[in-house]
Amino acid sequence: MERGGRPVELLPQELRVLVAVAGAGGFSAAAQSLGLTQSAVSHSVRGSEAKLGVVLFERGRTGARPTPAGERAVAHARRILRLYEVLAAEARGAGRDCGADRVEGPLRVTAFRSAALHLLPPALERLTALHPGIRPEVRVVRELGAGSAGEVAAGRADLGIATLGGSGEMPPGLLTGVLVEEAYALVHPAGHPSPRALPLLDWDENCGSYTRAWWRAQDWIPGATVKAEDDAMVLTMVGRGLGMAIMPELSLREATDAVEIVGLGPRGPVRSVGYVTTPESASTLAVRALIRELRAERG
Repeated sequence: MERGGRPVELLPQELRVLVAVAGAGGFSAAAQSLGLTQSAVSHSVRGSEAKLGVVLFERGRTGARPTPAGERAVAHARRILRLYEVLAAEARGAGRDCGADRVEGPLRVTAFRSAALHLLPPALERLTALHPGIRPEVRVVRELGAGSAGEVAAGRADLGIATLGGSGEMPPGLLTGVLVEEAYALVHPAGHPSPRALPLLDWDENCGSYTRAWWRAQDWIPGATVKAEDDAMVLTMVGRGLGMAIMPELSLREATDAVEIVGLGPRGPVRSVGYVTTPESASTLAVRALIRELRAERG
């Protein structure tokens, strides 16, 4: 960004202050976390706002909240600070091994629950066997709203596992790649004589854009649904005879003998699950290595 013909440059410490204020929700708490005075934090934020020419935080009695411009600035600040960390880790690794691609340091990954349970563990197991210096940090987020992709865009994760091509908009500027094409199936209580007569169980994270159009064409789908908190709860309720459900393959890997699974045929709904990362993270050794292992798992 340029202002008055000159590029705007925020110093690393100014970026850290912005991230701390956004994370702590106020100047006093941010100052405490950074070991600074409140006046120093306030001065730094005002200086950043002056350089950028925009207000970054709304100040109030209850603290400080990022404005839309502040949200964007803080996201970039997190991503830039992360690159500083990667720069140091990769330079030290290359220096010790005469230029070899030594991969070490934290690797921040976010995923929705079933992907974190079934896609990530084997890939991370191989990754850490090949690169013992990598320290994976996995956080499970609900695939609602911004979801995993939003965590990556906000700079809180280096790579996310997310549903691709669904009804939610992907934040601009991210790189994606498909890992799994999941078919949906009907799951119902084992041995039930008429599963289609049961209530339909669903949960908020179920990807409606993949299933709703198909549902509308099926005259046996009941209009009323029973909502559950997540896919594991749906499976438990189905096993207890409380209803049927239409679920993707990753979720059904946890099915027990209490349920039966029936395919929906070649025209049944399918969803794409893949990785999401930023262009700068995609060039780092750790993220590239994880993507290789995730693709190997697909193969």
